[in-house]
Amino acid sequence: MIFRFLVLSDEVEDFKREIKIDSNDTFLDFYQAILDCTGFDEKEMASFYLCDENWRKKLEVTLIEMDTYSDEDSYTMKECVLNDFLEDEKQKLMYVFDYINERALYIELAEIITGKNLDKPQCTMSSGNAPQQIICIDDIRSEAATSDLGESFFGDESYNMDEIDREGFDGLDDLPDTQEEIDLY
Repeated sequence: MIFRFLVLSDEVEDFKREIKIDSNDTFLDFYQAILDCTGFDEKEMASFYLCDENWRKKLEVTLIEMDTYSDEDSYTMKECVLNDFLEDEKQKLMYVFDYINERALYIELAEIITGKNLDKPQCTMSSGNAPQQIICIDDIRSEAATSDLGESFFGDESYNMDEIDREGFDGLDDLPDTQEEIDLY
């Protein structure tokens, strides 16, 4: 059986990959296929998350064994076979490639092809450039500094004190109004 996955990014609009992989391959094989078609570096930590239909993370499959002191089972990519975890078309997964900035690729099991097998994973469609794998804090600051926030980002310059709804400020009438009252307060 072959799984055909569609891989998208919320950061790069035209980024799209389609990967076909044998259902008996592991998440580690799938991880390597993603690295091969994105150019990501394998030295960075990564995880797959099985998600519900609203992209809420449910089960994590990690690249390496994590030392967890909980009653929850730990799943690693090397030990987890795809068809043990994926059963239905439209199953959603998230591939987290940048933990610090919580960035991920969004994956959907687009098709299950029965009666066929693959020797190795294949990227059958590639469009656009992959998002940058690691964004350093200086890049984020630089991007924020050059963003056009507009004049009214922090509020309207023509602010009028009389337009404030006093009902939401119960109890503020007791506060001092003048400097003399502040000094006495």
